[in-house]
Amino acid sequence: MDGTTAEESTPPQLENDRNRKQAVLYTLPFLAIGLGCVVLLLLWGLEPLWGFVIILPILFCSMLTYIVFSTDFLEGRT
Repeated sequence: MDGTTAEESTPPQLENDRNRKQAVLYTLPFLAIGLGCVVLLLLWGLEPLWGFVIILPILFCSMLTYIVFSTDFLEGRT
C-alpha cells in the first residue's frame, strides 16, 4: 500500500460530481420548505408582490447553502 486513503485516490472530477450531488440533496429540503411557505402565504390571500419579495431571500440563502456544500468550504474545520 502506498498510504493513500480511498478519498485521496478518487479522481477530482468524480469528487466534484459527488460534492454537487450532496449539495443539491442538502439544499433541496430548505428550498422546498421556503417555497412551501410562500405558496401557503399566497393561498392565505397575501398579495403576489409580497410572495415575490419573500422568495428572493429564500433563493439567495439556498444558493449560498449550495455553494458552501459544493465547494467543501467547511472541510477541515473542527
